[in-house]
Amino acid sequence: MTETAPLRARAEIDLAALRANVRTLRAHAPGAAFMAVVKADAYGHGMVPCARAAIEAGATWVGTATPEEALALRAAGIQGRLMCWLWTPGGPWREGIEADLDMSVSGLWALREVAAAAREVGRPARVQLKADTGLGRNGCMPADWPELVSQALQAEAEGLVRVTGLWSHFACADEPGHPSIAAQLRLFREMVAAAEERGIRPEVRHIANSPGTLTLPETHFDLVRPGIAMYGISPSPEVGTPEDFGLRPVMRLSASLALVKHVPGGHGVSYGHHYVTPGETTLGLVPLGYGDGIPRHASGTGPVLVGGKWRTVAGRVAMDQFVVDLGGDEPAAGSEAVLFGPGDRGEPTAEDWAQAAGTIAYEIVTRIGSRVPRVYVNERPEEDDRLDD
Repeated sequence: MTETAPLRARAEIDLAALRANVRTLRAHAPGAAFMAVVKADAYGHGMVPCARAAIEAGATWVGTATPEEALALRAAGIQGRLMCWLWTPGGPWREGIEADLDMSVSGLWALREVAAAAREVGRPARVQLKADTGLGRNGCMPADWPELVSQALQAEAEGLVRVTGLWSHFACADEPGHPSIAAQLRLFREMVAAAEERGIRPEVRHIANSPGTLTLPETHFDLVRPGIAMYGISPSPEVGTPEDFGLRPVMRLSASLALVKHVPGGHGVSYGHHYVTPGETTLGLVPLGYGDGIPRHASGTGPVLVGGKWRTVAGRVAMDQFVVDLGGDEPAAGSEAVLFGPGDRGEPTAEDWAQAAGTIAYEIVTRIGSRVPRVYVNERPEEDDRLDD
């Protein structure tokens, strides 16, 4: 949505920041094409607006996990190269072919299904063969790779598929120096070489995710696939902050206080009374809860900026609301409570919430639910120039 949101809560999405992040990431890999990964509703930021903004900033590919996400992007008018990689038996292969998707294949069952769909549609499917170089999730194992390559070449000869890419994914690229990085890169080179020696002629070879794009130039190949970094969150907090990488967080989450009230000392707060007021104080009610994606694991620890001061979640996070102890301060009902943002105005960041909840910042932003309106600012690229004035 673009109009002013209801004041209960809002996730403000700064598309100028996203475009700037894309340009920064492209500068880290100037010789590679750029795939903007917008899976999981663009990590909670809104898939369609973020895909458009990334393309405006120079992304030449868009990536999703599921075919349903990719088809939704096509339905919204997103053109150009669009890849999706998490397929299950049954398709929708035919729809993917008709929508000109690049579809990942990790095993013979998928190759057979997509080839059959191509035969029905009457045109070749664009497929990319995924190698499991050590992540242990999706992808073809090295022992099975020769057979997959052989069958893909046969399907190409029959005019059923066009192998457009060879790719893989890192397990520990966010841990610089981890021995698996060099091992996976070496195996990827070997599996690509083996496929090319058999006759595969891919348009792109790719393995670099956000940390690979930022810190491992030897992994860039023909294409990089930034995900979380595009949204201004560091993929390796131990290595650098977003600012260190030249990135700016894109989401700012806030809510309006629903109630401010005086309570005596010894007053229990929220379910289970895990917090009891140490003395007379004021409490503020924030109308967000785990039903909106606020992690219950941040009960008693999650930081919130109210009235220019950091507060902490008092007691348990409930489904729709949580409480902060205002320490006697008396902001009016309707005053803003900022859960996280870029951090340059004193507010907590998504990384602060990740630390409070014992998780990663990826999860903090991605889990913000549909009850929280997304409000897009700086929607047009020309606004970027005005911001620099």
